[in-house]
Amino acid sequence: MNKNSSNIMALAPNTSNKRETVCIFGTGDFGRALGHKMIQSGYPVVYGSRSTQISNLIPKDAEVLSHAEAAQKAAIIIIAIQRQHYNFLIPLAEILRGKVLVDISNNLKLNQYPESNAEYLAQLLPGSKVVKAFNTVSAWALQSGTLDASRQVFVCGDDVEAKQMVMNIVHALSLTPLDKGSLLAAQEIENYPLQLFPMWKFPIFLSLGLTAFFFFYCLALDVIYTYIYEKNNFSFFIAITIPNRVCPVVALILLALVYLPGIFAAIIQLYRGTKYRRFPDWLDKWMLCRKQLGLIALAFASLHVVFTLVTPLRAFVSWRTSKGIISQVLNNKTEPLNSTNAWISDSYLALGILGFFLFVLLGITSLPSVSNNVNWREFRFVQSKLGYLALILCTAHTLVYGGKWFLSPSAYKWYLPNIYMLSLVVPCAVLVVKFVLIFPCVDKPLTQIRQGWERNPKHSE
Repeated sequence: MNKNSSNIMALAPNTSNKRETVCIFGTGDFGRALGHKMIQSGYPVVYGSRSTQISNLIPKDAEVLSHAEAAQKAAIIIIAIQRQHYNFLIPLAEILRGKVLVDISNNLKLNQYPESNAEYLAQLLPGSKVVKAFNTVSAWALQSGTLDASRQVFVCGDDVEAKQMVMNIVHALSLTPLDKGSLLAAQEIENYPLQLFPMWKFPIFLSLGLTAFFFFYCLALDVIYTYIYEKNNFSFFIAITIPNRVCPVVALILLALVYLPGIFAAIIQLYRGTKYRRFPDWLDKWMLCRKQLGLIALAFASLHVVFTLVTPLRAFVSWRTSKGIISQVLNNKTEPLNSTNAWISDSYLALGILGFFLFVLLGITSLPSVSNNVNWREFRFVQSKLGYLALILCTAHTLVYGGKWFLSPSAYKWYLPNIYMLSLVVPCAVLVVKFVLIFPCVDKPLTQIRQGWERNPKHSE
């Protein structure tokens, strides 16, 4: 009897896994998408709406009732309406007392109101338990199964149990909840979707500024100067020649700027004799956006590769080659191969290929899907050791190609140095200081400081 009864119980459905009913106020795009996703996850869904008429847009398994009737059927109510319409909830205050209200709203601009929408809702309905969630997920992401979107859902609230109930729903929807603390964090959560690539702003503006500067610098020396003093119209250089000079220069400088903040950090730690003091804000922000700087540098390097590959197809190159051949024919003289120039040409191409290969490797390992599969030591080896090797190869590539202009008076048009000379300033400075930092007399105390040793412990902060 006991054996049979245990088998019957094992085969019986587990009623404890039944999902609780969830109410959604609002039948807009997000409300419908969230309701559809919840129904797929096994939640009974009831919509509270001004119109109880069933629409084709509403998920077919959902129930549509008035706001008061829908609120009575669920302990969790998702407020999928805009802040300006919250006043209709005030007459429902008694019905909503003790219930969990999930605010999912966003604003049109940063800090649009003195308090967050969730805090405002809590002020209107002090008897309810307000939780902020789902505002960082789009209706499109829910409809597409979140396969091509972020799965993170920021959650905050003052009631621990209410917050946990909402996080359980987030888990059930195959999303990842991230507890941000009390309802005071709602302002930050609401501002998050309004920030356009926050970690990319500085790298993008910096790269655009460098691009604009070097573009006009080349335009002045290669087009305007040539037209004024040599009466040659090389305005077509704007299409490929100048971009193909600007892209590698910007890429090399950005790559050097990836490792420059580490140099500054080492110098500051050596000067202070401790690691237990914060770096300046500008250095902190710089170090946080090194990944973005590196990826933008890789983009510029890739453009340089593409521009270089199409160079033989250009009419100017074909004309110059044909002119050289015709000149040799008319003079009945064949120019001998200059082995020195051949060595220089092959060397800078080989250095460029190897440098770009390591550049791509750095970009690949910075992807979350790759970096999550390597340990800390492997990641550091690639990003630090191979990163510096990539910087050395790319700097050598530029130096071999443009180093000849340093001692050539004709390279200084309007007494200005060639663009390749300028591109070598930052990377060479980084490599020289890094070379000094790896000396044992410098590296040993720096390593001790980073392991916790302090020169003056009583003065540390």
